[in-house]
Amino acid sequence: MTYLCNQPDMFVEEMIQGFAAAHRDLIIAVNGGVVRRRQAEPGQVVVIIGGGSGHYPAFGGLVGPGLVHGAAMGNVFASPSAQQIYDVALAAYAGGGIILCYANYAGDVLNFNQAQARLQAQGIDVRAVVVTDDIASAPLAERQLRRGIAGALPVFKVAAAAADSGESLDEVCRIANEANARVRTLGVAFSGCTLPGAQQPLFHVEHGKLAVGMGIHGEPGLYQQDALPADDLAEMLVKKLLQDISPTGDLPKGTRISVLLNSLGSVAQEELFVVYRKVDQLLHSRGLTIVEPVVDRVITSFDMAGISLTLFWLNDELETYWKAAADTPAFKRGTILRSEPATEAVLIPQVAVASQPVTVGSPASQRIAAIILEIFASAKQIIEAQQEELGRLDAVAGDGDHGIGMLRGVSAALDAAKKAHDAQAGAGTLLTLSGEAWAARAGGTSGALWGVILNTFGVKLGDTTAPDTATVAGSVAAALCEVMQRGKAQPGDKTLVDVLQPFSAALDQASARGISVVTAWQDAADIANTAAQQTRNLLPRIGRARPHAEKSIGTPDPGAISLAMIITVASEVIRKHCP
Repeated sequence: MTYLCNQPDMFVEEMIQGFAAAHRDLIIAVNGGVVRRRQAEPGQVVVIIGGGSGHYPAFGGLVGPGLVHGAAMGNVFASPSAQQIYDVALAAYAGGGIILCYANYAGDVLNFNQAQARLQAQGIDVRAVVVTDDIASAPLAERQLRRGIAGALPVFKVAAAAADSGESLDEVCRIANEANARVRTLGVAFSGCTLPGAQQPLFHVEHGKLAVGMGIHGEPGLYQQDALPADDLAEMLVKKLLQDISPTGDLPKGTRISVLLNSLGSVAQEELFVVYRKVDQLLHSRGLTIVEPVVDRVITSFDMAGISLTLFWLNDELETYWKAAADTPAFKRGTILRSEPATEAVLIPQVAVASQPVTVGSPASQRIAAIILEIFASAKQIIEAQQEELGRLDAVAGDGDHGIGMLRGVSAALDAAKKAHDAQAGAGTLLTLSGEAWAARAGGTSGALWGVILNTFGVKLGDTTAPDTATVAGSVAAALCEVMQRGKAQPGDKTLVDVLQPFSAALDQASARGISVVTAWQDAADIANTAAQQTRNLLPRIGRARPHAEKSIGTPDPGAISLAMIITVASEVIRKHCP
């Protein structure tokens, strides 16, 4: 378990502060993560990576000369917010374009896409490379759906080395995609990991068993089997990876290949060497040449007892960049002469939300803003009370952090709403500011989507009049449309859309019948709660839970449940204040 923690919701901020202090000769802490202490040369391409915390040395430990230029660091097992990614990318930008490189998880894709759009709107040329190396997460025919795990390191490394050598943005992007096409990973676990402040691991592996195909966010394995001796485990991993690379299960003799044997947390270095001994024998016996192997912690999952094996088959170009020198807190190769940095390290522990002028609302809109503020306060209370249960639901086929993320998000939204209310904001401005704060503080998929919901609702509501049923229904419908467009979820995918869609439809019907806001919302809230419970019968078709779809049958979707909770407390507050 995780032993050393003060407050769980402050774990990441305090970790970043300590990490930056320990490595101030190499990195600088900025809003959202860390960047190289010495800036890239003017006009050079920079490579920005990112992901949730809890995976060290990914992602901040890979920032430095010869490797990436910056890393956005999200909450534990949650993607960084679009604001964090944007801030880190701007801090590292040197005028030659930006490569955003990240693993294929729904929250990362959603937030990196939003950050990319914001950067491009400022005239910056930005490309994205998404890592898809995990063979357990989707079949080869659907390789674009695979998640990224330890194989991200070779992709990051060759892209950054190419950028440091002066390659153009097009070339760096091509090289990174070529590396991603040539990397495969498979992981196994003997136990689950335990989040900071939690008392139980996210999943349990029976004694004497082995979970095959687990994920780095605590996602359980695809199946469990009897544990294997080190040599037999090495043979299984090598065989499965080579079968995915080649239909015959073999590469041509003489192929040059790199190997990454990764501890997921608590497997000792000595144990890795025992396994690597057999991996080395197996690959050499097939006539393959191993180049610059890595036997270490590459991407971890807190204290998970497990390992992953990555194979990266090379061409001349990729080999040059893979072998290039690097000097980061966690990855060192060859020798790089350090120059004196131009700036001093700056520690910024909190994510800053971009300020927005507060529009003073009409008296009618300010009254609605006060009601919304009370809704946020009630929402925080219910999420706080149900945080552990939401985490339990999420851990069935996901990463167990939904309760933590929701509490961080709603708390930030409440703080922003209080400030907006004190500044006499109307309902629309209060909602948009709260949405920005939620997304920036929570990160992850749900954080981004709640930001979309609140922002869209606020824009539609405005700051001048008290909304009627038609306005409320139209606002929810617009939010639904935005969520489906950005999150790519459809009804039936086992997400919060399965609550938002029937909730929206019920409000539309009530509006058409001329029913009051109070009655319409109350009736629609009942429908939302029923819909949330019915998600227990659905198979997830997108997101982290998709590879473990069968495990989630019988358990409702946590995002659907938390949305229904907030809709319900909103109904209670609305009924109290409105006739």
